Amino acid sequence: ISLLQTKYFETATMKSIAAILALATTAAAFSPQTSTIKSTTLAAKEDALDPSIGVTEPLGLYDPLGWLDPSKDPASGFATYHANFERRRAVERKHGRIAMAAVVGMLFHNADIEFPGYLSKELGIRFSDVPNGMNGLFSLPLAGLSQIVFAIGFVELAIWPASDYSGDYGTGYGRPFVPNVLEGEELKYKLDMEINQGRAAMMGIMGAMVGEAVTGQTLAEQIASNNLGLFSTLFE
Repeated sequence: ISLLQTKYFETATMKSIAAILALATTAAAFSPQTSTIKSTTLAAKEDALDPSIGVTEPLGLYDPLGWLDPSKDPASGFATYHANFERRRAVERKHGRIAMAAVVGMLFHNADIEFPGYLSKELGIRFSDVPNGMNGLFSLPLAGLSQIVFAIGFVELAIWPASDYSGDYGTGYGRPFVPNVLEGEELKYKLDMEINQGRAAMMGIMGAMVGEAVTGQTLAEQIASNNLGLFSTLFE
């Protein structure tokens, strides 16, 4: 039995690695190429109203509903074009950032990489006791869920307010020991990368959630059992 378990673990591990590499390849497809719309003024801070951000090959300018034309925008009756686009871009950017964090967290948790110690010592719940996937949310104690909701609300209202549509919350760009100021083409490249990989992450985490709801299996379990539908032949 132990030999079978070892073989199963090795197979699941190899398939997990292959899936992560496939996800990385897919995300690379959303990496910014040369923009089809050139921005003439790129300052050190992001211009939230610059429609050229995120406009890269192969899609170019993706506006299937035509809302960049104020006459076709259903919100034009109660808000200006600038307010409409600014808010939608801010929502897209924020959801993309959350989705990127969610995808990374999902991959780590599906690989059974958890914090050591207790989630709740009083209830005897360790971090490793929380199941993978969406079931993990329902296994948390009420006090833990309340803390999560309170923390999100505090960040949303006080630290990084949703009313700030710029997306720049003064946290820098994660480059230690050098000035965290980007300009020109480097800034455009980074902003394109953030928007496009955020879009890929939103599709990725939604796909993982739908897949789990349909199959009843987490991503790791689907890979281990080769229950991937049309993509099953990739891991045979």
